[in-house]
Formats: sequence, C-alpha cells, structure tokens
Amino acid sequence: MTILTACLSCGTPARSATSTFCARCGLPFGAAPPAHVELPACPVCYRLADDDGRFPSASLPGLRLDLPHHFTEHDQHPVGDDDYLESLREGSRVRIGRWTAPFDLVRRYLVTGSLDGGRRRQYEHDLIVTAMTQLARFGRDAVILGDQPAWQAARDAVSDLLERYHHPRRARTA
Repeated sequence: MTILTACLSCGTPARSATSTFCARCGLPFGAAPPAHVELPACPVCYRLADDDGRFPSASLPGLRLDLPHHFTEHDQHPVGDDDYLESLREGSRVRIGRWTAPFDLVRRYLVTGSLDGGRRRQYEHDLIVTAMTQLARFGRDAVILGDQPAWQAARDAVSDLLERYHHPRRARTA
C-alpha cells in the first residue's frame, strides 16, 4: 500500500490533489526516481529514501510513505528528546558540560550514531567532536593510550547526553 502526494525523486510535495507532474523536476508523481539522482533525505532522522523514493511507515508495517508523510510521522515516532537538546543550544552551537560544538553536527551524531555528514563534510575538530569519534570507535568505558583528562571528561559528557537524549527521564509523579 502506498500514499502518493510528493515526487519520489526529489521529495517535493504536490501543489494540489490534481497535480500530475512535479513542479521541481518534471517527473510524473508515482514515477520511479532515475538512478542518477540523489534520493530525498529526511531532515529529522537523516535517513535516505529507499530506491523507490519512499520510506517504510513506523506506524503501519508494509505501508510505504513519500517524504512529507514520513516527516509528519515523526510527531508520533520521535528520534530522540529534541526539546532537551534545544535546551542546551546556544545559537548555532550546543553546550555539553564545559564544551561547545556545532548543534547540527551533534544532533546528527545523536540520531544516527555516525559522524558521517554526507558528501559535504566540514567538521570543527574540537573536544566534543573528538569525544564523539572516540566513543564511536572505542566505546564509553575504553582505556585509551595517551588519553587526556579533558578528552575523558568530554567523552563522559557526550555519553551522558547520549543516554539522556535517547532515554528521556520520565516525569516524576508525586
């Protein structure tokens, strides 16, 4: 079962229910994306669409969704505690303990568990990014030869953030 209201090649929503062609790329709605184009990616979970230009539904197994419907499904199926992460934000950066790092980079890492930023990788190599790299490579409790106290403290701060982001604290009942 499939819901179609957007282009499967670029993810652009249809302008109206009677639209038959994408205004951006000119393909008919429902047409398979050409092999040479980059498929749409979700701005919430950073997942690329499958080869058919659709995403699997988190609510209804077997249902395939276009990008706009997949995007709205995140209201019921969030990827983490974005409200908490926003509370740590300072402009375009996030403060974790005594360190700061680019907000978008930290959120991408929290959601995907990977520092791969795609084709346009430009990372700021500060302690937070180093801590993320070390956590991804060695794990939380690793003993690293030549470790610096600041790196260990940054890894601990990022580990705590990972735990809090993916497992929000339940509101305490009185």
